[in-house]
Amino acid sequence: MGGGAIAALAMLPAGAATALAAPTETASPATGPHAADKGTHAMSFITTKDGVQIFYKDWGPKTAQPIVFHHGWPLSADDWDNQMMFFLAHGYRVIAHDRRGHGRSTQTDTGNEMDTYAADVIALAAALDLKNAVHIGHSTGGGEVARYVARAEKGRVAKAVLIGAVPPIMVKSDKNPGGLPMEVFDGFRTQLVANRAQFYRDIPAGPFYGFNRPGAKVSEGVINNWWRQGMIGGIKAHYDCIKAFSETDFTEDLKKIDVPVLIMHGDDDQIVPIADSAHLAIKLVKNGTLKVYKGLPHGMATTHADTINPDLLAFVKG
Repeated sequence: MGGGAIAALAMLPAGAATALAAPTETASPATGPHAADKGTHAMSFITTKDGVQIFYKDWGPKTAQPIVFHHGWPLSADDWDNQMMFFLAHGYRVIAHDRRGHGRSTQTDTGNEMDTYAADVIALAAALDLKNAVHIGHSTGGGEVARYVARAEKGRVAKAVLIGAVPPIMVKSDKNPGGLPMEVFDGFRTQLVANRAQFYRDIPAGPFYGFNRPGAKVSEGVINNWWRQGMIGGIKAHYDCIKAFSETDFTEDLKKIDVPVLIMHGDDDQIVPIADSAHLAIKLVKNGTLKVYKGLPHGMATTHADTINPDLLAFVKG
């Protein structure tokens, strides 16, 4: 299982590899959820209990069912542009936030772990008074969804979707013999510190979107957009998040979730191999459906949005 994924990750070049910002240091087009009351497409911030500003987008009718998107490492809410526009056109309220330390949120040097990520989502859901929401998470965002949904207040969540997601746990151990060796993630950390800009070019140009596969249709725009999103965030938060997405055990979270869960995964995912993620996660959730996409990569929601979006819509409406 892990051999192909390890080889793909190992091909990345080896050399490629502050205190909380005060709220006034982050430019904010609006503060809090109240800008949405005017009927505009708001781009706003909430401030958490520890003073961190979380950037979010909140578009569409505020009376419509909310669809909340959770991005992967080291990206931002912008990674969901296609899905945001798709669901907006179908009449839904669409929301996406930048995880702390990522995108336009505060570049934190603390709290970059799953418990705090989930607490930030709890704060966002309360601030926007989200009810009966569908939470969709990709990769690291899928882990965030699992932890949040397992802890969410009753009535906040209707359904959950995990796309190319990291649960139950990525790193190899005695309890998880099919996982990826710690050396893979240590390599991520080394390359991140050595040359983040190059590392953030090599990942999307290679295994993330399957652009390293023979005959792949490579999009420089997609590669550049991945790089842009990654470089906006803070390196310390991104460094810490590697531990969060690779070592967090979501087993108990998955067992606690009692709403319907759709697990979507490409069988050519070179970043989160399907055998040690989706194939295990589906056995842990109470009410789950697994949909496997033959030959599709980790970033399939971008490269194959025309396939993924209708399946998401069918699950949300079903």
